[in-house]
Amino acid sequence: MSELASESVNEPVRPGTTRPIALTRLPAFWVVLVLLAAGAVRMSQILAKFLQTYPIATITALGLFGLLAVPFWFFVQELDFLEREPAALLVVAFAWGGLVATSVSIPGSTALENLIAKLGSPGLAAEWGAALAGPTVEEIAKTLGVVAIVVIARSQVNSVLDGVVYGSLVGLGFQIVEDIVFAIGAVALAGQGDDVRPVVTTFLVRGFLAGVWSHTLFGALAGAGIGYLVVSVDRSWWRRIAMAALALFGAWASHVLWNSPLFRDGLGNGAVALLAVLVFKGLPPLLLILYLVRRAHDREAEYYVARLAGLDDPEVITEGEMRALGSGSRRAAARRHAADQAGNKARATVRRLQRAQARLAVELSRAPEHAEQHHCEVREHRATLKALGHPEAVEGAHSWRHTASSIGTAAVAIAVLWVALSALGGA
Repeated sequence: MSELASESVNEPVRPGTTRPIALTRLPAFWVVLVLLAAGAVRMSQILAKFLQTYPIATITALGLFGLLAVPFWFFVQELDFLEREPAALLVVAFAWGGLVATSVSIPGSTALENLIAKLGSPGLAAEWGAALAGPTVEEIAKTLGVVAIVVIARSQVNSVLDGVVYGSLVGLGFQIVEDIVFAIGAVALAGQGDDVRPVVTTFLVRGFLAGVWSHTLFGALAGAGIGYLVVSVDRSWWRRIAMAALALFGAWASHVLWNSPLFRDGLGNGAVALLAVLVFKGLPPLLLILYLVRRAHDREAEYYVARLAGLDDPEVITEGEMRALGSGSRRAAARRHAADQAGNKARATVRRLQRAQARLAVELSRAPEHAEQHHCEVREHRATLKALGHPEAVEGAHSWRHTASSIGTAAVAIAVLWVALSALGGA
């Protein structure tokens, strides 16, 4: 799996094009659009039934899970800071997961569970049906969303990290819509009418507790494989296909483990038991995808920072800024240092400078002759930063306030998690 993050031996990215993507001229674009429209019609019909039967519960579910999508979206979007994906394609990825993949998976999973019952036994289907049927149909349907992005906009998938981002958003779209369906299903199963309590419980279990290691994570892993398949042109076809298949298998296996009945009753009730199950089932794939993201990000950063280093122009980027730009934590540290030294306006200016430097690096890799506009943008933000008395976007000395803030935030998060686990430990 580590090879997914290593990508090409010579270059970690394949520079795209600066020309606008004429999506409407591609037959594949219209196929994807028709599939999205069909999925939208199907999910709208389901939503209309929910609203008619349980209006308050449905609106509550839409609100809670819609809010849950926001931090996930921004986190995924920030994964590829140096070369951000077009917003339109991010929306297509999210919509594929929420509309197409769900529309296919709802009947497809049911049909496969019935097949398991016929070929195996009703007992096997009852015990393992959700663990085998759901992941098989859902992971394939979600991965096809990343393939669709490649087909309609090949130039926008030029690193493993791009595959991770698109796969994550496909998974996020699926996760949000599926959770809403499950929430209303819980309302119907409770038999208490239009009651929001099952919605809140489902939100805590499937959103707050399981969201970190759910479909967004599985989609990221499969997307990394598609990214490797597309980018690593120096490898043989069979090797690239094998790695993509291995990544898809990893996503499927992680999903099977998550849905499996393992440890359903073996660790008892209570917060500790529930936390142990969550960690055992969810932590391995989470650590794997974090490792892949870190490796892919570091190699991509090395490539783009080298483009800036070749300019040898401290007005564009200094040695310290090159070091900061190549790491997400160091970029954040540089912004905090600017805020400490010159206020929040300096923090915002440092972020804009970093973003402009990233855009310049991407443009230098694609069409150096057209990079003058980005040079001017960088110098403009540099002048603003100097006027604020903070000429360089670099890290400062380690701050005890940041450490205290991090410890406080972690303590609050643990407390909230413990309360949720305690409330749901016997569920």
